[in-house]
Amino acid sequence: MSFKNPTLKEQLFTIIFEADTRLGQLFDKTLIYLILLSLLVVILDSVESIAQHFHQPFMILEWTFTILFSAEYIARLYCAPQRLKYALSFYGIIDLVAVLPTYLALIFPELHALIDVRVLRLIRIFRIFKLTEYFSEYNHLAGALAASRRKIFVFLSVVLMVVMVMGTLMYVVEGPEHGFTSIPVAIYWAITTMTTVGFGDITPKTDLGRLISSIMMLMGWGTLAVPTGIVTAEMSVNRDRTPPTTRMCHSCMSEGHGHIDMYCRHCGVNLIPKE
Repeated sequence: MSFKNPTLKEQLFTIIFEADTRLGQLFDKTLIYLILLSLLVVILDSVESIAQHFHQPFMILEWTFTILFSAEYIARLYCAPQRLKYALSFYGIIDLVAVLPTYLALIFPELHALIDVRVLRLIRIFRIFKLTEYFSEYNHLAGALAASRRKIFVFLSVVLMVVMVMGTLMYVVEGPEHGFTSIPVAIYWAITTMTTVGFGDITPKTDLGRLISSIMMLMGWGTLAVPTGIVTAEMSVNRDRTPPTTRMCHSCMSEGHGHIDMYCRHCGVNLIPKE
């Protein structure tokens, strides 16, 4: 969204929510580095031998990141045309979750009596989801997955039927004496075998059971390639389409509008503000 004589709020909106400008790209790149650094601090702080020597610096860095992300969240709320819609959106919730644990541990120290403080630290790892907002490739992959969801659902339904049939068959062939104590346990074995994971905690002992296992393994090779092919084909179809932009509708806050689009493709609002 572009403005002829933008106000401070409109300038912030363009920088924070749209990455097609120089300042917008600089803002996004800076946030990416901050997110990665904050994740590194969380990971290192979980190593006891490192945390014992660098606990104080980690605490300072954590509060620095928390304050910066809090300022970003407040700035997004300030310049968002529909603040409640942004706050309840996926990225709005992620932005809030990224800063909330540090404040919770400070305001409610009694939480230590209810849950281990490491639970709050683990929630900080959700900052990694903030990265998806700054790469168009995430949107490209998400679009391919959404477009192929019906094919993938049909494929998974077939796989589910196969593992149920083969698992039940193995329950009959092997029986409880060989570890197949129930049909759910046998289905678990079928899933691990068909996905070529093969934990080895349950193994067939009879010749017929080993034959069925061999068939399951060979089927697994082929089935694992199917969803990859479906998504890859959909991504190839979308590759020739117009590259997505971060141009955002000020009404419904949907992205991806072309530079020459005059109206939002989702809600129909005029994308060119009145002078």
